[in-house]
Amino acid sequence: MPRALTQNYYHVVFSTKHRLPLITPELEPRLHAYIGGILRDLSCSLLAINGIADHVHILVRYPTDLCHADLVRHVKSRSCKWVHQTFPEKRDFAWQEGYAGFTVSTSVVPAIVEYIAGQKEHHARRNFQEEFVTLLRINGVAFNEAEVLE
Repeated sequence: MPRALTQNYYHVVFSTKHRLPLITPELEPRLHAYIGGILRDLSCSLLAINGIADHVHILVRYPTDLCHADLVRHVKSRSCKWVHQTFPEKRDFAWQEGYAGFTVSTSVVPAIVEYIAGQKEHHARRNFQEEFVTLLRINGVAFNEAEVLE
């Protein structure tokens, strides 16, 4: 075969540092758009993005030559730098060091898009920590609950 033929989908979730509610309604649409631009620059396709004041969910289709860690590192570092440059009053804005990421089968992409779209309604009933632990469990990720909830 002359080249790799793949269809890679990744659902990534990451929070603000200390889970502070720093993603305000004024910041959110611009931040989401900026993250979309970062992903386009990385030759990715943003399929869904949403969240609440303390975290973001992203579903992305990504190319064969981009590893998950590099994708997340670029999104987090470049978006944080943009927030600081664009909103000097948000000098405390930062992303938490870690993240959760889940590869997604093409067959469940529509369900993940719907899940991400409903974040605000979802979090009227469940906090981030509960959601995060549930996502880790249903995806079979081994974790230390005390570490995850700090």
